[in-house]
Amino acid sequence: MTKILKVLIVLGLIIGITWFVWERIKPAPTKETNHQILVEKIESMGKLELVKYRLSDVVEHKNMTAYLPDASVLLIIKADAVGCIDLGKLKAEDVKVMDDSVTISLPKPEICYVKIDHKASKVYDTKMAFFREATLVDEAFKAAEEEITNQVKKSDILEQTKNNATHVLRPLLEGLGYTKINLTFY
Repeated sequence: MTKILKVLIVLGLIIGITWFVWERIKPAPTKETNHQILVEKIESMGKLELVKYRLSDVVEHKNMTAYLPDASVLLIIKADAVGCIDLGKLKAEDVKVMDDSVTISLPKPEICYVKIDHKASKVYDTKMAFFREATLVDEAFKAAEEEITNQVKKSDILEQTKNNATHVLRPLLEGLGYTKINLTFY
């Protein structure tokens, strides 16, 4: 019995030392990633971004079914909304110059985009989601983006864009030598 025990201890030591040495000298796994990036489309942009709102939304999304317990997820969403003026719509007849005065009819402000910042957003809690967690989180993000977009449309972002357009363009035009500056929106 003691002989078998000695053999097992020696065998265990040999296996342990072999494993330890192998872990130290084995080659590191190599990683290979190939990319084939193609430019699909090039667009001319003329949008002057004038205001950016950073929004936070706490979303509790529930999925109720008859055969499983109610699943819920709690998210803290961070999003950006940007107001801009599309200067690509500006035509020559929209700019009127007389001596030291200039009148510019600018396109009306618009919401350039509302975008969720997925890196800053967090999944705070999930309950009873089991294998439905990814779908539940995806549904919650979509609902949050829709609600944030609706709230941005109700906000004063377009008015703030107008004000910022005046604050940005007036000094530029004054620097060009115009003393009487009239900015309107159509």
